[in-house]
Amino acid sequence: MSEKLKVGILGGTGMVGQRFISLLEDHPWFQVVTIAASPRSAGKTYEEAVGGRWKMATPMPEAVKKLVVMNVNEVEKVAASVDFVFSAVDMTKEEIKAIEEAYAKTETPVVSNNSAHRWTPDVPMVVPEINPEHMGIIEKQRERLGTSRGFIAVKPNCSIQSYTPALKAWEEFEPYEVVATTYQAISGAGKNFQDWPEMVENIIPYIGGEEEKSEREPLRVLGKLVDGEIQLAKEPVITCQCIRVPVLNGHTAAVFVKFRKKPTKEQLIEKLVSYRGVPQQLGLPSAPEQFIRYMEEDNRPQVQLDVDYERGMGVSIGRIRPDHVYDWKFVGLSHNTVRGAAGGAVLCAELLKAQGYIAKK
Repeated sequence: MSEKLKVGILGGTGMVGQRFISLLEDHPWFQVVTIAASPRSAGKTYEEAVGGRWKMATPMPEAVKKLVVMNVNEVEKVAASVDFVFSAVDMTKEEIKAIEEAYAKTETPVVSNNSAHRWTPDVPMVVPEINPEHMGIIEKQRERLGTSRGFIAVKPNCSIQSYTPALKAWEEFEPYEVVATTYQAISGAGKNFQDWPEMVENIIPYIGGEEEKSEREPLRVLGKLVDGEIQLAKEPVITCQCIRVPVLNGHTAAVFVKFRKKPTKEQLIEKLVSYRGVPQQLGLPSAPEQFIRYMEEDNRPQVQLDVDYERGMGVSIGRIRPDHVYDWKFVGLSHNTVRGAAGGAVLCAELLKAQGYIAKK
C-alpha cells in the first residue's frame, strides 16, 4: 500500500468526485488519502459531508467514509498530504483556473475533469488513446509556472468521446466534414432523476456551451504538437447539436461524415476494431482491452445494453451505412461519467505516471 501514489480529490463530494472515489477503490497504483471540498463540507467526515447524496450504483468505499474532508481553498495544507490531485471542483471558470494553478505551483500535478484550462495553450487536453504525445507540452507549462514537477493536464468534454475516437481511427481516409447530434445523459449535468424530475419523459434541445465544445475540442485533440505548440487540426470541420435526453448515463451520437478518400464499409470497420493506442500497448490499469468495438446489429449500440462496455471505458460504434448526402453515417456511444469524465482522467493520470510526469513527492 505504501508504494501507491497518494491522491487527493478536489471537489470530492459532487457527482464526478464520487465517481473518482468509486473508480479508485482498490486501484493498483493510486490511493485516495485526501478529499477536499467547499468550506461547508470541511471538518466533516466524508460520509457526513455527502450524507444522502451518494449517487453511485456501488456503495461508498469503506476506506473513505471516515476521512475528514479538508477545505479545498487551503491549498498548501491539502497539497502537502498528496503526491497529486484530481480536480472536480464546482466553481466559476476563473476560480477553477486560479485554484488549479495554485495547486500546480505547490509542485502538485493536477489532473482535471474541468473545462477551465482546456484552451490554455500549454495545458494538454488528452484522450490517452488518441493524443498521448500532447503531454509533451507540460515542459513548456512548467517553465511558465516556475515549477519542476507541478503542472495541469485535462481531459476533454464528455460528449466528444462518442465520435472523436472513430474520426481518429479513420484518419487516413481524411474525414473533412462532420455533422453530429449528441443525445446526452442527465448525469452529465451532475443530476439523477430524483434531482431533476422534469427530465422524466422529456427532452431539452439545449445544453449551455456544449455545442461549441463539441465542435472545437476534437480539433485540439486531433491536432499536432509542433515546436512546443499544439496546432489545431484544420479538418474535419464539425457542426453539432447537443440534446439532453431522459437517460441516466451514456452519451449517444448520430454522426454523418464526408471523406476525401472513399473507404468501404469493411475498411471503416476494420480500422475501428484494430485501433490500438498507447494505453493498450502499455497495459495501463484502467485501459479497455478493446478501445473501440463495432456492433453489427441494426439496433445497437443501446444505452441499457452497452454503456458499461469495458467497465465504461470503451466506445461502441454501430449502424455504419452509406448516406446520400454525406459519404457515411454511424451511431456512437460512450459512458459520460466514466470514459467521459472521471475514468478518462484516471487513465490520463496512469499515462502521466507511465511517462514519468507523476511520481512520489
